[in-house]
Amino acid sequence: MPQLPSPVVEVDDDRLAARGVRLLLKRDDLIHADVPGNKWRKLALNLTAAVEQGHDTLLTFGGAYSNHVAATAAAGWHHGLATIGVIRGEEHRPLNPVLADAAARGMRLTYLDRTRYRARDDPALHAELHDRFGRFYLLPEGGSNTLAVRGCAQLAAELLTQVPTADVVCVPVGTGGTLAGLAAGLAGLGDPAAGHTTGPGASPDDRRRAVGVAVLRGGFLPGQVAALQQATFTAVTANWTVLDGFHSGGYARRDRTLDLFIADFAARHGLTLDWVYGAKMMRALYATAGDQQIPAGSTVVAVITGRCDDTGRR
Repeated sequence: MPQLPSPVVEVDDDRLAARGVRLLLKRDDLIHADVPGNKWRKLALNLTAAVEQGHDTLLTFGGAYSNHVAATAAAGWHHGLATIGVIRGEEHRPLNPVLADAAARGMRLTYLDRTRYRARDDPALHAELHDRFGRFYLLPEGGSNTLAVRGCAQLAAELLTQVPTADVVCVPVGTGGTLAGLAAGLAGLGDPAAGHTTGPGASPDDRRRAVGVAVLRGGFLPGQVAALQQATFTAVTANWTVLDGFHSGGYARRDRTLDLFIADFAARHGLTLDWVYGAKMMRALYATAGDQQIPAGSTVVAVITGRCDDTGRR
């Protein structure tokens, strides 16, 4: 079972203190050993819907290093559901650790060339997959659908109970669902668990907002976040932004600057950040602390959405 609420820990860092910024980490990576972080929050309501609709199989899309694919495989295994992963690109043997883990959890892997994969949202492709695999519950790439957004909106209520003084909440952004839900929850968009909204509303603190850090290139994420909010809540909030320029070359890519940041953060705080998501978010946070993106005097909560190595040092 998931361990909720996930803990919040404070980071004592003289560099941030000098800029007037207080930092806390929301350790969503500790929610579940096999389905950590935002993966659980995105999947929870979808798993309930799949079972209620009588499905026994989950199908989803992702790249060869997709944490969402691995999390879907693990969630299906824990809940007695079969899983199918439609993977971008050609099959390579031996499987990389992510796909090997998914296969060990019983996931059936199939592959689409990159051109065909771009049509992953095409109903015609879905019909082909139904013909091939039979009935299944469809999860989009990254798991970001309206139920996932509602699940991530619940994060805001949980977090504000723990840190009512939070001014800024930071998350990494890959497909936009976590940021869309978090920002909606911070803005008071109804009760996500009840499945209804009360309109845009106003934050109790006008400064309170969400900052997303893009972990891939393209510049399309703001439009995707807005579309997810509109589809889920019939409203788009104005309390969020996406920072670009910290993706280190693209999704699942890293550079020397990022590696040096990871090593330095681990030496200072005993936490080795995951380089696909968390480290890019934290590097952006440190780069913008004290400026107009994260103003001096802010209490900032950074949500750790993926796995990391904790040595216990504080």
